[in-house]
Amino acid sequence: MTEQRKKMGIMGGAFDPIHYGHLLIAENAAAQYGLDEVVFMPTGVSPHKEKQHITDPAHRCEMTRLAIADNPRFSLSTLEIRSEGTDYTYRTLETLKKLYPDRELYFIMGGDSLKEFETWKNPDRILKAANLLAAIRDNVEGEAFRQQMEHLKQTFRTEGIYSLSTPNFTVSSRKIRSLVQQGQTIRYMVPEPVRIYIKEHGLYRER
Repeated sequence: MTEQRKKMGIMGGAFDPIHYGHLLIAENAAAQYGLDEVVFMPTGVSPHKEKQHITDPAHRCEMTRLAIADNPRFSLSTLEIRSEGTDYTYRTLETLKKLYPDRELYFIMGGDSLKEFETWKNPDRILKAANLLAAIRDNVEGEAFRQQMEHLKQTFRTEGIYSLSTPNFTVSSRKIRSLVQQGQTIRYMVPEPVRIYIKEHGLYRER
């Protein structure tokens, strides 16, 4: 009898800083699709954020580690941080597929990203390496979202694109950075160890 492959979720992002919205998406992905683990992967040089200032990778990795420490299904990967050059999703997923041939990969992304997915570098190779889980808020799967999902399935001849229902958490990393800069509270927007780390290291005071 063939042993069923374990399911690995991949949660990428700048995590600058990581917040409860990221954690909610990862937890719901694990629950809804039976993921055995979710790997949080802070980006190095993202093709979508090359011109933006991004906090030092060491800080972003440590905040991520602190945020996920109490969940045994969550882990941290520095694969993209350690890589040289621009981090393209297809390249990361193909590397993971080689490193973990016994895992079925699920790449977790925001539902809004489905609209631009065809403009990503080698989207066909992304879909060969992993399934896509596109997060939608409050179970609101609009007609445009459904049409785009069906369009991508037909274009790339795959069934590996799924919707992921998540609670509506409207606070963004950008908003959190802005609040810190203004000296306002971010309590309950990020895990408490992350809030303390940001304060102790003076992050986001000047942008």
